Amino acid sequence: MTDEKRPALPAEGVPADRVLAELRALRGADRATHGGRLFAYVYDPAVPGLDELTAAAHAASAHVNGLDPTAFPSLLTMENALVGAAARLLGGGPGTAAPEVVGNLTSGGTESLILAVKAARDGNPQITEPRLLVPVSAHAAFAKAAHYLRVALDTVPVSPRTLRPDPADVAAAIRPETVLVACSAPSYAHGVIDPVEQIAALAAERGVRCHVDACFGGWTLPYLRRLGAPVPPFDLSLPGVTSISVDLHKYAYAPKGVSVLLHRDATLRAPQYFAFADWPGYTMINPVIASTRSGGPIAAAYATLRHLGDAGYLSLARQTRQAVAGLAEAVRRVDGLRLLAEPESTVVCFTSTDPTLDLFTLVDELTVRGWHTQPQFRYGDLPASVHLTVTASVAPTVPAFGPDLTAAVAATRAAGPVRLPAELLTLTGTLTPDALTPDLVATLVTGLGFGGPGAGGAVGSAGGVGPGDPDGGDRGAGGAVVPERMAAVNTLLDAAPPALRERLLVEFVSLLQRPTY
Repeated sequence: MTDEKRPALPAEGVPADRVLAELRALRGADRATHGGRLFAYVYDPAVPGLDELTAAAHAASAHVNGLDPTAFPSLLTMENALVGAAARLLGGGPGTAAPEVVGNLTSGGTESLILAVKAARDGNPQITEPRLLVPVSAHAAFAKAAHYLRVALDTVPVSPRTLRPDPADVAAAIRPETVLVACSAPSYAHGVIDPVEQIAALAAERGVRCHVDACFGGWTLPYLRRLGAPVPPFDLSLPGVTSISVDLHKYAYAPKGVSVLLHRDATLRAPQYFAFADWPGYTMINPVIASTRSGGPIAAAYATLRHLGDAGYLSLARQTRQAVAGLAEAVRRVDGLRLLAEPESTVVCFTSTDPTLDLFTLVDELTVRGWHTQPQFRYGDLPASVHLTVTASVAPTVPAFGPDLTAAVAATRAAGPVRLPAELLTLTGTLTPDALTPDLVATLVTGLGFGGPGAGGAVGSAGGVGPGDPDGGDRGAGGAVVPERMAAVNTLLDAAPPALRERLLVEFVSLLQRPTY
């Protein structure tokens, strides 16, 4: 049944069992969230019964509203408990260097980072043109925060060898208008931990707040340290760290979307709040961006932590560490590939050292073999790479990855590098973002093999464009078609300057997001 015959608002209501069947059919077009072959977007611990537990917990609180904690104290209790657990894990709480730590739950890492920037900006009202300083490897959500909050964004480079910023560069880039310095533990793209101790100390010397973005893998770092990994100090145990964020829907394995933003004390958090009483209605007081907040994700996260416990997370970290080691070894055994960084968290990231081994074609070949990996484009001196976010569920699949990687490399070499038409490369080199129009983009994506507006599942939020259905069929919605192989598209985007790439993808996603009637 097509979308046109299945409107969201039918003339007559649809029976419940049929609605659920429709939802299951729609979900059938998505990538599998379990099975250990999806290296992005979802975090699967492969714990039997956890899905059922969290679904039940979510349902029990889905209609409870976190807007008013006095009306729904259950959510306040759960939120305070989750914040306390995160604080304890990340160096705060009674008897630590940050005994007065406070925090809130947000909808995800992006909201946590936006609020960290807001608190720093509003905590320095005397600075009329505030600035945010981050490494170029910092998550794009910092750029989003700067854009939304009208804070100037300054960046420092990272070493092509270590993939980390030099603290001396950070020190040189701090200006009188800098309200926040940020670093990552670990960075998303490469999974390396920035020199947080040195950066936090530099910020403290200059009287500037320092935020640690541990949203991605920060929950698992303390457990990896307990397992013997050489994890450097990165959290509230460092006096210069004034705030830190960690996502519970990543390596705490809670359902989407719950993140924790911690501040060293209540004074630092105070500017994060928004309050408004100058109208006839209720006085609005929000600690986070959203006003209405469903209790479902909060309850699901609470159930997850209670069920897994500290011992459970230690076991999951052990499985993840073993999986990372196995995947990294599989990469090392392939001529023409090299690890971009020796894994130190939960990421395996590799690049090509062979001109005949095209990474974007390799991503397609891995997809055909049932592995969803994430292509990352060139940036400055950093080469294009393939990113694998590794979770505990990957451990059983590691023995199958090595042979499939070898076969995919052989197929990639046989296919040869992607050759784009010269006129297309010339257009990419001369076209400015302002010259793009929706009609031009529609013509371009059609020429690259897309069947038209409405296609689904194509664009990755943190990397390249994803391939089509690994089973051979094209993925799409509303009758549109996304090509099964995306190497040509990714090669074009890789050749485009970042500003043009941004505009191309904005226009492309705009083509996808059209209403059905």
